[in-house]
Amino acid sequence: MNSIYSKILSAKENGEKLLAVLLDPDKLNLSQVAETVKRINKNKVDFIFVGGSTVKNGITEKLVKEVKKFTTIPLVLFPGDFTQITDEADAILFLSLLSGRNPEYLIEQQIKSVPLLQKTDLEIISTGYILVDGGVQTAVQRVSKTQTISQKNSTKIVQTACAGMYMGNKLIYLEAGSGAKNIVNSGIVKAVEENINIPLIVGGGIKTKEQLENTYKNGADLVVIGNGFEENTSLLFQL
Repeated sequence: MNSIYSKILSAKENGEKLLAVLLDPDKLNLSQVAETVKRINKNKVDFIFVGGSTVKNGITEKLVKEVKKFTTIPLVLFPGDFTQITDEADAILFLSLLSGRNPEYLIEQQIKSVPLLQKTDLEIISTGYILVDGGVQTAVQRVSKTQTISQKNSTKIVQTACAGMYMGNKLIYLEAGSGAKNIVNSGIVKAVEENINIPLIVGGGIKTKEQLENTYKNGADLVVIGNGFEENTSLLFQL
């Protein structure tokens, strides 16, 4: 399989837009996987992200194995902690929660993941993860015990993204959170895109074709749909 990061980078350079569906092991029953993935396969989905904030040990691997039975779409881990790492996936977003100040999610979880990652063939993609206020308290906030950055403070969001890039991250991920009432607004997406030269991922609360297209238009290279797809598996047919 070609490098997943290379595909993202190439798409950015060529002005192509990518789409990922996020599957949460806590919310998707294994008995639902076949039908869920069947719907994903019928659409132009580039990646399937797998992960959640409070997944029990071993559940992620079971879900990844089941999903792989029904698709050739690359599977990328989007882990809430190091216990969600599995060699059954193709790649992992190696996340650092840049918007928070809890060392556990800035570096400690990353250190704990090293013994596991050294035993895998996963493609490791360093990702600066920035949680912005989506109008609801997210599971990420509760688990990480950190605060979001207000969408009114676009300067701080941009500077945080730039800091992540300067630190060597390969991707910046702007996240409004699962079930967000307010998606990352277009002005912030545009401002971040104009100030970084690495691919930009945007997710959280996107549920309509209009929201998706507007997010792409303002600079997102890859959009992630999670909760919206969980609530309505026919959503992709509308996009």
